[in-house]
Amino acid sequence: MATAALGCFALALTHWHASDPLKFICYLAAALLASPLKVSLPSGTLSVNFLFTLLGILEMGLPETLLIGLVSTLGQFYWRPTRRLHLIQLVFNMSQVTVSGAAAFEAYYLVSRHILHGPGPLALVVAAVTHFVVNTLATSTIIGLTEGKPFSKVWADSYLWSFPYYMVGAAVAGLVSFLNRHIGWQSSLLVLPPVYLMYRSYRLYVSKLETEKKHAEQVSNLHLRTIEALALAIEAKDQTTGEHLQRVRVYAMELAKEFRLSEDETEALRAASVLHDIGKLAVPEHIISKPGKLTPEEFEKMKIHPTVGAEILEQVDFPYPVVPIVRAHHEKWDGSGYPSGLVGDAIPIGARILSAVDCLDALASDRQYRKALPLDEAMAKVVSEGGAAFDPQVVEVLQSHYVEWEKLARLQPLQAPPKLSTDIKVERGLAPDAGFADSTSAPETTASSVSFLQRLASARQQAQTLTELVHILSSALTRDDILSLLAVRLKPLVPHDSVVVYVRESNTLVSEFVSGENFRLFSSLRIPLGQGLAGWVAQNHKPIVNGNPSVEPGYLTDAGRHSTLGSVLAVPLEGAGGVAGVLALYRAAQGAFSNEDLQVVTSITTGLGILIEQAGTPKAVRAAAGAN
Repeated sequence: MATAALGCFALALTHWHASDPLKFICYLAAALLASPLKVSLPSGTLSVNFLFTLLGILEMGLPETLLIGLVSTLGQFYWRPTRRLHLIQLVFNMSQVTVSGAAAFEAYYLVSRHILHGPGPLALVVAAVTHFVVNTLATSTIIGLTEGKPFSKVWADSYLWSFPYYMVGAAVAGLVSFLNRHIGWQSSLLVLPPVYLMYRSYRLYVSKLETEKKHAEQVSNLHLRTIEALALAIEAKDQTTGEHLQRVRVYAMELAKEFRLSEDETEALRAASVLHDIGKLAVPEHIISKPGKLTPEEFEKMKIHPTVGAEILEQVDFPYPVVPIVRAHHEKWDGSGYPSGLVGDAIPIGARILSAVDCLDALASDRQYRKALPLDEAMAKVVSEGGAAFDPQVVEVLQSHYVEWEKLARLQPLQAPPKLSTDIKVERGLAPDAGFADSTSAPETTASSVSFLQRLASARQQAQTLTELVHILSSALTRDDILSLLAVRLKPLVPHDSVVVYVRESNTLVSEFVSGENFRLFSSLRIPLGQGLAGWVAQNHKPIVNGNPSVEPGYLTDAGRHSTLGSVLAVPLEGAGGVAGVLALYRAAQGAFSNEDLQVVTSITTGLGILIEQAGTPKAVRAAAGAN
């Protein structure tokens, strides 16, 4: 552009001719005074300087016209500037004005001399259109190259609307030229009032556009903040969702590109990828964090979260269809999903994408009830469900790109959410307004077989015998003694390969008694309260049947350790001051325990927590005392 401008100047200066210097100086001064009159556009500014370029074309020669354009451009950028201009930008803008002015000048004289054979309105319109096209296309091209956008879109969005402005300017320039021919060139000074009125009218128009744009941006930012706040609510409920949400979002957005979703569909999927589990806020905490298989009753409660999530998000009034995606993200391609049993293409495309991506991430992430699968194995499981649970086209695209998308997800920094005060202790408030509820309950007996009733009766008898022995020999029995007696009596009632009693010490569960397989492995475990399987049982005061042993913290962190245990039955041991410990029975087979086993164990361990609290000192303390 600079090279073209230098060529234009070189050509113009070889034909320099000032027929009326005073007239040129007046035009130049008027252009300089009008140069601050400009309005802001999304990608730059628009001034009234082009009007003086058109007047120069009508009243003066090419050199004078180009000088007026240059001086007015310098005044525009350095007289009350709105932003600091870099040198390269200044050079480009001055060159652009020069080239567009020269092109408009030549277009005017080409039409007037060779087509109309004299000056006329058509030649002036052609000059104005040429000036508009060269000026705006050059700017749009530079912006497109700089920002990586199609220059045609930049031109249509930011400059096309200003075309009528050039036509009005051409009409004003034609009127001034007419007055000059009949009254004198001094009448051109009268152009300043209408120029100012033009500026004010367009300034008001653009200000209105800016206000509307600002309002739209505020609404958009409000929705973004709403999404972030709701995502934070999910994070407060389930501390394992941070990386999950990021991977799901990245995969979902890449799939949206592959399927060429519309802008609204893409934005809806972006929001849904973060908010699809918002309905879990209505699911009890112990179900969300349970490190084991859900019971049918618990799963029924879990299944409400897509519907509740959709109902929550309906209150936000998103400008794009987020709610249908959230409601349908557990629907399956073959119609076996929930809550509505939609089939195939009846499921929104965003929900089809989200369900496949969500499953892949769930399989490849650690969960309370199992360890993460390698990504390739997780993808193989998703592929095996293509055409049944998932849209086969979505699975095909996901399988083709999941490796590169995984790298992309890992490259993006994980933004840590603000720390919520979930672990503070509130000192004020002695009791809830409605009082404390009586939470005592007894396990429900559902067995009908005689063998089960016999086991249950035997368990209760063993519990009573154990309690009586402890009272008789209280001064002689230690915890190990009590727990050894328990293990002997428990073995014939509930078959197991290992038994571990974790005793609570402050906020940690320590393996106090171990018998059976993996003795050394279990003896070394120290489980923070609330973590792993035993920690969940202790924190929530609820048992688990057929949990996964490998989820215990530190259980399989040592590659040299190997366990063949596949299921665990764990019950809390309630003491006088809360949970005193956890009893865990392990077996090699998966799903080896029944609800009947749970009732037997619960019966025999009744009151065991209190006995543990009363009996002796922990073995670590005794060992230290013996060493001294």
